[in-house]
Amino acid sequence: MVDEATKSTLAKIPLLKTKAGPRDGELWIPRLKEEYQALIQYVQNNKESDNDWFRLESNKEGTRWFGKCWYIHELLKYEFDVEFDIPVTYPTTSPEIALPELDGKTAKMYRGGKICLTDHFKPLWARNVPRFGIAHAMALGLGPWLAVEIPDLIQRGVVTHKGDQTEEKGASS
Repeated sequence: MVDEATKSTLAKIPLLKTKAGPRDGELWIPRLKEEYQALIQYVQNNKESDNDWFRLESNKEGTRWFGKCWYIHELLKYEFDVEFDIPVTYPTTSPEIALPELDGKTAKMYRGGKICLTDHFKPLWARNVPRFGIAHAMALGLGPWLAVEIPDLIQRGVVTHKGDQTEEKGASS
């Protein structure tokens, strides 16, 4: 089910050890440290392979995450806000990643702009609790979703490049 490139990417992301979520008090701190270490490693790997495609930061507690993700299509960069909360049952339950500005623009999305990961990603996550974390959700969830959905949304004219929108506004003035 997972191709060789994905396996290679996945092998370079550290697996997590601590099975703790935000409601687990002091146990959450080492888990959060593992999350940051895995994310930092994943971002470094992406930069080294010229595949840098997201930025994330969290609130102080590590329970709310937000940032930007982008997809390059025909040499144009399409950028989107990304956000998610850590579920109270984390890491047993994976985060529900949302791209709010795409809410309602594709069938593979739930209310609030949450991307659909049910069929492929959630069973994989369930088999890998507590080893998978946020970096794995980005690599196996959001990354493949962007690769499939964004070109389709562009082709259908649902998503346009922000530079094109500026030109259109300038032409209509």
